[in-house]
Amino acid sequence: MKKLQSSISLFLIFIFAACANAQTNTVQSQIRYLALGDSYTIGESVTESERWPIQLGTVLQSKGFNISETDIIATTGWTTAELMDGIKTASPHSEYGLVSLLIGVNNQYRGYDFEIYETELIELVDKAIGFAGGDTSKVFMVSIPNYGVTPFGQSRGENRIRQELLEYDAYANTIAKQYGIPFLNITPISEKAKMDPSYIAEDQLHPSGKMYSEWVELMIPTVEKLLSGQ
Repeated sequence: MKKLQSSISLFLIFIFAACANAQTNTVQSQIRYLALGDSYTIGESVTESERWPIQLGTVLQSKGFNISETDIIATTGWTTAELMDGIKTASPHSEYGLVSLLIGVNNQYRGYDFEIYETELIELVDKAIGFAGGDTSKVFMVSIPNYGVTPFGQSRGENRIRQELLEYDAYANTIAKQYGIPFLNITPISEKAKMDPSYIAEDQLHPSGKMYSEWVELMIPTVEKLLSGQ
């Protein structure tokens, strides 16, 4: 009888420990995601659920990653300097398990000196890494979509816009490599809008939810590796 009671006690202790470990692992596996950017990140002219950071979080959830929160610091029209001001106002902490950065189109659109982008992009990358607790393996960057192919862009010089944005993206890619951060090139997807209007939102400028879904499809393999520590 004593042996039976002892066995039951050991079994209960084992079950209790297993449950406690499971709860601990659940808490540890929670991932908070921060997306930094401008109109392309906040999803101008699409619904909240169609924004690519929201879609990304949803897909990651379906793949077993516990995305407990998706925070977005982005506003239509923001330049690199305005994003930095927005970050100061929002004052996010440094406990994010995933951080993305997509910025620069409004520097180009307003005709700002390229040197401004060069300086301020590095500052923003440093901030993004800081929000990831200093861990570059939790950060990724995204290229600027080519709005030159949209009806709005075509009326303002499609070729010039494309060439200038390629310069921005080339620099961003160089910085990403220096930091060891993935640079995800969604620009070819954005150029599908030239032949297919379904890739453009009703404002004739910004991406549609369909385009954002394709961005996410491209992002998923890389982001999965980041979150899996590969």
